[in-house]
Amino acid sequence: MGYSNLAFDKDTTFLVTGGAGFIGSNLCEAILNLGYKVRCLDDLSTGKQKNVDMFLDNPNYTFIKGDIKDYNTCLEATRGVDYVLNQAAWGSVPRSIEMPAFYCANNILGTVNMMEASRQNGVKTFVYASSSSVYGDEPNLPKTEGREGNLLSPYALTKMADELWAKQYTKHYGLPTIGLRYFNVFGRRQDPNGAYAAVIPKFIMQLMKGETPTINGDGKQSRDFTYIENVIEANLKACLAPGEAFGEAFNIAYGGREYLLDIYYGLTKALGVDKEPNFGPDRKGDIKHSNADISKAKRLLGYDPEWSFKRGIEAAIEWYKNNL
Repeated sequence: MGYSNLAFDKDTTFLVTGGAGFIGSNLCEAILNLGYKVRCLDDLSTGKQKNVDMFLDNPNYTFIKGDIKDYNTCLEATRGVDYVLNQAAWGSVPRSIEMPAFYCANNILGTVNMMEASRQNGVKTFVYASSSSVYGDEPNLPKTEGREGNLLSPYALTKMADELWAKQYTKHYGLPTIGLRYFNVFGRRQDPNGAYAAVIPKFIMQLMKGETPTINGDGKQSRDFTYIENVIEANLKACLAPGEAFGEAFNIAYGGREYLLDIYYGLTKALGVDKEPNFGPDRKGDIKHSNADISKAKRLLGYDPEWSFKRGIEAAIEWYKNNL
């Protein structure tokens, strides 16, 4: 169950790009807790040094300040590495619409740099973050791999491009690649600040401060919110996946569906706050409903998420209470 019983060689070294970010820092922590070596590569443009300060005294931890847009940095970072967990990317659908060229350079070229460096240095498996945004306007639920619609944002385009490049790297160069299509990940160390902050930490922070959160749209949109522990499990199991999984992309979620309004009122109840939300316009490029079919990941990766939304949101609220 979970990932605590996964067996890697004792001297295994992981490279986590974007390792000072929300997902990346949690991956670093989990790997160090399992007793393996971690290199964290981050340019700290969106990641935060405070997310990884706790690892500085760990002899198995190395921090590299660097940018995946620089190929030589990627080459140096992947030298002697067994597995790459490529989380480095700029998120946010609305921001990508404002900054398309930057997203192309960072999310596509940066990822291709990492694949090429991984190939040159003989990395065993290259696991990378994709996104549920690749489903675009495909209306059917649950979302199933191989049934994608028209892309709705430059961010979604960058993630689909990463998947296509990964397939080519597996096909032509023999690099084992596995893409993980994350569905609305939440949990400890997710940043509640900024215009593009994810909704759960933002709502929690605002409610704790006595502020009135704004819901984009009518609040009737639904998401397959996925607790961070499930994402850690998926990354580590992907490293040990069979050849049949290489070149493929997988939905990583719990397989549930939560409505934004229900989440909002659940948070007010959990935090003991009686406050109605404001409502704003729909966010450009957003998908209305999202729910994942995770059967492919279960079959090929052995993915078996233990953390339901209810269990995850309770843990997240507790963390923010103690750390905000």
